[in-house]
Amino acid sequence: MIRTITQTVTAVLMILILAGCASQTRYVDPGADNGPVSMGLDYRDFEKAATESVESMLASGAVDNPRGGRYIMVVSRVTNDTMQRIDTDQLVKKIRSALLRSGKVVTTTAIGVNGPEDEMSMKARELRNSEEFDQSGVQKKGTLQAPDLSLSGKIIQKNRQAGGEQQVEYYVQLTLTDLKTGLAFWEDETPIIKRGSADSVSW
Repeated sequence: MIRTITQTVTAVLMILILAGCASQTRYVDPGADNGPVSMGLDYRDFEKAATESVESMLASGAVDNPRGGRYIMVVSRVTNDTMQRIDTDQLVKKIRSALLRSGKVVTTTAIGVNGPEDEMSMKARELRNSEEFDQSGVQKKGTLQAPDLSLSGKIIQKNRQAGGEQQVEYYVQLTLTDLKTGLAFWEDETPIIKRGSADSVSW
């Protein structure tokens, strides 16, 4: 009995000691994060790609509407051609937010490659002629705005050997297409190059 109690107390003490030695969870300031860099893509890489892409787009004049006002943009397909599971919406959302703040572009969520991003635009219009709803507040026909521009792209990964190290190259390629003519108003590529141990993994 005494032996069992001693073993239990020892086990509890070991757990407490290990818990005390574990790294403490803490907040990270994205604007001043000098933490370890992985060979994969992280939020800092998306921030870099989005910032450089928007700066390039604005500097090119591609989103300066000669008729005044803001262009309406729709997000097409941004393909992940890397070895990682990436939610490309993380990159696209940053670009959309920055363009919206610029006052030059607004994004439609009523349509998309795989259907509307926000289905409520169409759902709300199903309320027409419903006796349960005040029709003065129901959206009328012909009020949805068609897009002028489409944003599409691809994220590519290439792995190379650099001496005794591994070099992982990511290329974020984006294209802004004028839907009226089908012509690319703007294209750019943001390279993100990382070099580290050959034992590091990039997925």
